[in-house]
Amino acid sequence: MAASAAFAPITYRYQHHLFEIDPDNHPEWRASTEVWHLQGKEVQPPARLRVDGDELPELPEGLQKSESYQWIPAAIEATILGEIGQYLNRPARSVTISRGLDGAVHFEGVGISGRRVRLDDAAQLTLQALFEGVTDIMLPVEELPATVTVHAPELKEKGIHEVISVGESDFRGSPANRQHNISVGLARFNGHLVEQGETFSFNEVLGPVHAGTGYRQELVIKGDKTLPDYGGGLCQVSTTAYRGMWEYGFPIDQRINHSYSVRYYSPEGTDATIYPPYKDVKFTNDSPSAVLMQTHVEDGRAYFIYYGTKDNRESELVGPFIWGRTGVPADRVEYTTDIPPGTSRKVGDRVPGLKAAWFRLLKKDNAEEYAIEPSYSSYEARPRYTQIGVTSEELAAPENTEAPEDAAVQSNEAAVQEEPANNFRRWTERIRYRRD
Repeated sequence: MAASAAFAPITYRYQHHLFEIDPDNHPEWRASTEVWHLQGKEVQPPARLRVDGDELPELPEGLQKSESYQWIPAAIEATILGEIGQYLNRPARSVTISRGLDGAVHFEGVGISGRRVRLDDAAQLTLQALFEGVTDIMLPVEELPATVTVHAPELKEKGIHEVISVGESDFRGSPANRQHNISVGLARFNGHLVEQGETFSFNEVLGPVHAGTGYRQELVIKGDKTLPDYGGGLCQVSTTAYRGMWEYGFPIDQRINHSYSVRYYSPEGTDATIYPPYKDVKFTNDSPSAVLMQTHVEDGRAYFIYYGTKDNRESELVGPFIWGRTGVPADRVEYTTDIPPGTSRKVGDRVPGLKAAWFRLLKKDNAEEYAIEPSYSSYEARPRYTQIGVTSEELAAPENTEAPEDAAVQSNEAAVQEEPANNFRRWTERIRYRRD
């Protein structure tokens, strides 16, 4: 099987996770061999012509030498293991769930399900993509169930006996106050039970957000500025919760994206902002059981583990499909009395704008076909925004009125449907995947 000289990067997709590998950066994937043709037919050349060096002896008329490249599946597997498997692969864990004398749910261990990239299948899909010029692959991953032991009879009666979904996000590199707020926020949901048929509201469970409830000041999006306020970082918690609901296939009753793209919530279109009481994340538990939540932090990653009883639904995410990119606006400077005269602070960084769409393929209740559910997000372009402190006398003009909350976030659906959902099939023609 021959290969050409240059290849486009390949994106590997699993749920909301995206990984990119550029074949041109991996010459070990290919091995070259000499190929000889005489009058257009492949031949075995005489031994005197199979010599090392750059100069060939004079060739008989009609005899030509060329190079042929062969792909090496084992080398492709090694790259996928090193660049993807080391992040995605994890062992299945075990957890024991009980109730204390105070009635609170107690967890001993963490019920994170395991997963393992199927390297042979991934390498074969990569080869197929290379030959066909395809740049997207749905990564084949084997999922390994966690061991769940439930000692509370009332939880057993409600159907709590297995992990049905795990939401996760990566917040490594966050400032200390942001990490603190994420841990405090996650703890609010640990042991929360959503009854069958109930609609879950993130804000209702979260409760008040201020210094008295344990939060510190950290950056929060407020209108066109990013400023310190109590609870900065809680959108990491809501995003993590949302991903677990969304990936399992629960009906999403409310979800709003941030006003601009934030690196902690990559990839675009998988985030969920909250700003009590204006913006919330909600889902309805339409599963055959109650749903119990466990939250966990480990190595800079946040987890929502959902326990209950699985039904026959099948859910798969396809995306993101990006369009409508806009450049960064010109830098902005504002003079203000909000900070001491002669000082300055950055209240916004340069971020390009874009629109993103994801499609959830959902099949349940023995349906013959998948329902296609779009989710749209619109992210504004933002300039570098600097405030400079002045006295009231020096302030030449009144300060612009600012919105009290994240402008994200008004109805993103209407703003982004310049690309209609019927483009889904056109978009997905470039993806190679293998269903289990």
